[in-house]
Amino acid sequence: MQEQESIKAIPSNRLQFFPIMMFATIMGLGGLTLVYERMSSVFLFPMLIATVMIAISTILFFVVLIFYSLKLIKFKDEVKKEFTHPIRVNFFAAFSISMLILSIDFRAYSINISEIFFIFGALFHIFFTYYTIKFWINNNLEIQHSNPAWFIPIVGNLIVPIAGKGFVDDSILYFYFSIGIFFWIILFSIILNRIIFHNQFAPKFMPTLFILIAPPAIGFISYIKLTGNLDFFAQILFNLGLFFTILVFVMYKNFVKIKFFISWWAFTFPMAAVSLSAILMHELTKYWIYELLAYVLTTITTVIVILVAIQTIKHMRKKEICIME
Repeated sequence: MQEQESIKAIPSNRLQFFPIMMFATIMGLGGLTLVYERMSSVFLFPMLIATVMIAISTILFFVVLIFYSLKLIKFKDEVKKEFTHPIRVNFFAAFSISMLILSIDFRAYSINISEIFFIFGALFHIFFTYYTIKFWINNNLEIQHSNPAWFIPIVGNLIVPIAGKGFVDDSILYFYFSIGIFFWIILFSIILNRIIFHNQFAPKFMPTLFILIAPPAIGFISYIKLTGNLDFFAQILFNLGLFFTILVFVMYKNFVKIKFFISWWAFTFPMAAVSLSAILMHELTKYWIYELLAYVLTTITTVIVILVAIQTIKHMRKKEICIME
């Protein structure tokens, strides 16, 4: 009943501009949920925090799904515009990634729900991966269209082995992992070329620089999940994730004066990813420095999620979200 009232509360013109980027909120909240689940099992944090957060993340996922489904029904042309937009097309993968993250979250609560989220998430994600790459190939994109959001369809392939371990054969998981690792290297070269030799990103897309953290951080966790070995390649992935985390904080002046956009949620999931990688590194090595790093990164990630959530709610009340851009 409350959901129906919420849906009625959004005027049709605002529903028309309900952005696909809203699924990034579930990526951030679901990622932080997983951080607290791991902190509970490794460092004896209270599990209640993760339990509350998984409830919030799941409810929000279905609320966003309902709104975007209504948009698809009532404003098909607007959805088609997003699906053929050189930047927004990459955010459709946030929908499938949200399901994969929820699948991992539910492992500690219900294996059946976890498996359902995984199956749908993996199937949708491989579709979005092929569609997005086909879109890149078939359209004459400009260099200014390239930005770290391009990593979103790729990062999801690295999440699949984490979510799918035990549900499907490892050969399928290696297939997804291979796609993610290969295209991460290719796209990073393109993005670095754009950053260094061409115009700066528009202010609303500056927070997407945080997405640079996600591929190596998630790749590290995925690689350990598949192989169980903390070898040379795993160390490279972990340290690259840590390097990019330090880099974006060194560049903090690029972010402090940016006006709020829904793309701010790009801060959240990569920070959750690097926090998870630090927790895993502590589990594997037992070094105190990784425990300290896990606590520091978890604190920073929590603060970022809270601040972005507050800004999101504040701008929703001002009706500054779901408007024509």
